[in-house]
Amino acid sequence: MSLIGLHLTLLMGPTVPLPVPEPALEMLDSVEVTHSDEGRSGFQLVFKAVRNRKDFIDYLIFANPQFKAGNRVIIACAFGAIPLVLMDGIITNHQLKPATPGGDPASLTLQGEDVSIMMDLQEKNTEHPAQPDNVIAMKIIITYAQYGLIPLVIPPLTLEVPLPTDRVPVQRATDLAYLQDMAQRHAYTFFVIPGPVIGTNTAYWGPPIRVGIPQRALTVDMGPDSNVDSLQIERTPAEATTVQGSVQDRTTNQRVPILSFLTTRPPLAINNPLLDRALTRTETFGGTSGQTAQQAMGQAQARTDASMDTVKVEGVLNTAKYGLPLMARGLVGLRGAGFSYDGFYYVKKVTHTIKMGDYTQKFTLVREGTGSTVPLVIP
Repeated sequence: MSLIGLHLTLLMGPTVPLPVPEPALEMLDSVEVTHSDEGRSGFQLVFKAVRNRKDFIDYLIFANPQFKAGNRVIIACAFGAIPLVLMDGIITNHQLKPATPGGDPASLTLQGEDVSIMMDLQEKNTEHPAQPDNVIAMKIIITYAQYGLIPLVIPPLTLEVPLPTDRVPVQRATDLAYLQDMAQRHAYTFFVIPGPVIGTNTAYWGPPIRVGIPQRALTVDMGPDSNVDSLQIERTPAEATTVQGSVQDRTTNQRVPILSFLTTRPPLAINNPLLDRALTRTETFGGTSGQTAQQAMGQAQARTDASMDTVKVEGVLNTAKYGLPLMARGLVGLRGAGFSYDGFYYVKKVTHTIKMGDYTQKFTLVREGTGSTVPLVIP
């Protein structure tokens, strides 16, 4: 399927997805893919549903076994020679909308989520003796190699190897829920990134990706150079939180003070909201009993890190003007919004909507405060 210089590839099937036949692809009306660093990513495919006019027994589209729930779906696109895998997921839902007299034609909507849904189907009761969280994460991910999962696991700053004589980590949840629970302890995220090549996925367990080469800049209110159709900026500095208190270390039986720092994440803004003492929010440490001081400090710092994204930018991107898809879970520059809000942001969420002749993206960007850390943003 080709549109506005974009070539779209759609593969579907039970284990090894195959290209969708041309007649079925011609009935494809729209594609929607949502990427987020919280929870599973999702997709929606809308097909025109044509009925067999000879006997009216069923819609022709149901004759294709590739559309069966539980099948794997890979959506890839290319602007020119640049290939990009947008989604590698599983069909979880069918929605049929029959035609009505004088109304819209019949349509079939296929909805699904990325392949991490396969990690959320079976609850387990498993022990992980003498293994820190990052090792457990690596071990769980590699058991799903049949879905092309390649683990990318970043060890936390507060790394503790539990002694079997002291405690044994126990999993009483699905693999996905346990990975997300471990990530939350360190203000980490867990998500699956499709690609880099068709049939593979990167399973990322680590902090939000706020380093690296930023994507092409989003441009607003700069005349013909603008590539953003709409933009809204919200700042809530009172959400930033520090944690203080104390914990009785279970290994030494001594009371140890607990205090979180500003943030351990790379700065994307000059002004840190925690430096505005009039709006500083402080929580009393409420960790569980039986912790070590190292565990408690890591938990307190994770709470502060997770609260720092007090500037949120939402908008709609004109992908044809931008020239390529904007991808979530990385950095992007923003220009044209003034010095307070220009600069680099973390792309938290992107929804791609593709129709014949049209490709738009809704995005959500976040960072900790105002003021750009760079003198200018390169287009």
